[in-house]
Amino acid sequence: MELRQLRYFVAVAEELSFGRAAERLLIAGPSLSQQIKALERDLGVRLFDRDRRSVALTPAGAALLPHTRALLDRADDLQSRAARISGSEPVRLGYVNWVPADLTTRTSAVAQLHVDPWIAPSHTQVGRVVDGSLDLAVCWVRTTDLARHGLHARLLGAERLDAVSTGEGTGDVHADETAVLLDDDTTSWESWNLFAEQLARETGALAVRTSDGGITGPAFFDHVRRSRRPIVNSPKGRTTPLPPDLVQRSVIAPKVYWTWSLVWRRAEVCPAVLAAVDALTDGIGDLGLHEPDVWLPDGDPYKR
Repeated sequence: MELRQLRYFVAVAEELSFGRAAERLLIAGPSLSQQIKALERDLGVRLFDRDRRSVALTPAGAALLPHTRALLDRADDLQSRAARISGSEPVRLGYVNWVPADLTTRTSAVAQLHVDPWIAPSHTQVGRVVDGSLDLAVCWVRTTDLARHGLHARLLGAERLDAVSTGEGTGDVHADETAVLLDDDTTSWESWNLFAEQLARETGALAVRTSDGGITGPAFFDHVRRSRRPIVNSPKGRTTPLPPDLVQRSVIAPKVYWTWSLVWRRAEVCPAVLAAVDALTDGIGDLGLHEPDVWLPDGDPYKR
């Protein structure tokens, strides 16, 4: 039994949906299901009653939930106390728009993690690691970037991208039936444009150029309303609630994934930085990226 599995149990109990819990935790649904089954085996009780339509806590699951939350709170407190006692070194981390929910909890025993308030595009955060203004960055990166700048990367998160469309139908849509937006503002959208251009070339999605900031927000939704095709939503756009006249649809054939890497300098020697890397990436696994029919762009560090 691991603390990670207990956190998964609490997430499923709060969402009452393996799909929503997996999305919240940024792990693959099958991996989450396997971890819950392993926890049930270790505890010797069934925590959830589940079928294709619903998930519900069993009496045992409901009884154990408050004790699990209390145990996780005590574990977090223990890590915080250990960090204060150890006088851990500060580690500077930057990000784009996503970090794990338990970011500071994972690192509190080994480093004083300072999350930089400047939220910037992936290529900008990579440059800040290279010039030393950051120790770590959570961003999208290619193998060519790692080689050129002398960086290491480990998988930290993966998001399966969906599409947004008009109408009431929420069924799956094939990638070659979608559109993908590219923004003329390469200062902000260089990484997304590289990803989207390759997605269009390799899957048959329609590439649509825009200069109105339409990758996210109200302008993106206006593009969807005008489009005859569902439009693939970017990782930044997925955090914005959908208007009631639009629907979300899963993209298939192939399933499109965006990866988040933890990036640091190859020449790094600071023990706190290296310990933070291990603490953040321990037990991550492949997050479903090696399942059949998964699409990643060429140059993605985790593409097989």
